[in-house]
Amino acid sequence: MPHGHFHWNELNTRNAKSAMEFYGKTVGWTFDAMPMPEGRTYYICKQGDDMVAGIFTMDDPMFEGLPEHWFSYIAVDDLDASIAKIKAEGGTLRREPFDTPAGRIAIVQDANGAVLGWMTPPNS
Repeated sequence: MPHGHFHWNELNTRNAKSAMEFYGKTVGWTFDAMPMPEGRTYYICKQGDDMVAGIFTMDDPMFEGLPEHWFSYIAVDDLDASIAKIKAEGGTLRREPFDTPAGRIAIVQDANGAVLGWMTPPNS
């Protein structure tokens, strides 16, 4: 995905099974389970053969009080340089960069308070 484009959308939910039933029935998605560290499972939502989104279960105490929501990620060519720009323009880093199979990710907050993910996909 080119720099500056939305790269991925992820449903953050407390009930992945119910979410999969809902989106399977309403938009026809199918789901592939992807094992994650600590025994967790991430679900890839598919429309035909295309990966269209993910489902993340908010079962960690750090999500207490946070409503279920869709979370978006923007692709950036250089995550560290992009974080420096965010800070220079009044934004903040909410979660330090971390590596995943999908790429290097940081959770950021823009100058108006909106929170989203920025990521450098693999092979960028």
